[in-house]
Amino acid sequence: MASKTIAVVGATGAQGSGVVRAVLAAGGDEFTVRALTRDVTSAKARELAELGADVVAGDYSDPEGLAEAFAGADGAFLVTDFWTHMDPEKEQEYVRNLIDAVQKAGVRHVVWSTLEDTRELIPVDDPRMPTLLGRYKVPHFDAKAEADEFFRAAGVPTTFLRTTFYYENLADALAPARDETGRLVLTIPMGDAPLAGIASGDIGRVALSIFRGGDAYIGRTVSIAGDVLTGTEIAAALGEALGEPVEYRPVTHDQFRAFGFPGADEYGNMLQYYTDFADEFTGPRDPARVRELTPEVQSLREWLATGYRLPTAA
Repeated sequence: MASKTIAVVGATGAQGSGVVRAVLAAGGDEFTVRALTRDVTSAKARELAELGADVVAGDYSDPEGLAEAFAGADGAFLVTDFWTHMDPEKEQEYVRNLIDAVQKAGVRHVVWSTLEDTRELIPVDDPRMPTLLGRYKVPHFDAKAEADEFFRAAGVPTTFLRTTFYYENLADALAPARDETGRLVLTIPMGDAPLAGIASGDIGRVALSIFRGGDAYIGRTVSIAGDVLTGTEIAAALGEALGEPVEYRPVTHDQFRAFGFPGADEYGNMLQYYTDFADEFTGPRDPARVRELTPEVQSLREWLATGYRLPTAA
């Protein structure tokens, strides 16, 4: 039997790259992978090509070009990167283009990387959290959740893959930093609430499991995490990996939003949503159940053991 082709949008990004690498690691007997990217000459695109991916041009703003890139594909992994433009309307325009393209190409199974609509738990008029862009609480969550309905309305055979916080954030924007005494401090604004996290590459491994499951997963929502830990537990794991103590000293959500970096209000709202609705968010993201589908999904400690390093500034 000929192998099936999975087309991957955003193939040089964190999630897309994870899917491409998961398919390649599985060998070519079951699936081959087609990596869609805007710039086929980029270093990341060339690396995927060297690993064995079929790298082709695909731009969110070009539905005709996308349809050509999807032609002949059996499955497609679709993801959008809100943070490159921070515009919900543009995000949804891109999703509509993707839907148009997979329909024209006759793709039989789509895995759509999505998130919850936070407004189901904290309405726009709820003063506990700032409202952003007029009608969102956490725009990159809410806009993706709205786009879920586009897939359903169009009749696209879709699995809705709800992701979560990347472990990689702990090596980047949310890494421990040294205080005035030189002590490493983790300041994630989570209070005592647990945080669901996953290695970005493991999202690709779960997506591959879903494609293997085929029709049984069409129409289903799959929520994922590799670990669910409190800030104190995360700090302890980081300390073990670094060989020195890390103290958990959370700031408030208002303090975090006031940091002023691009997207600080959005990021702060997201972390407040994680905190205020921890049970509702982490409940569907049971790591044990996720590992029944994909045993390779890593715990935080397993991921840290692969070579965790602090940013240079830390």
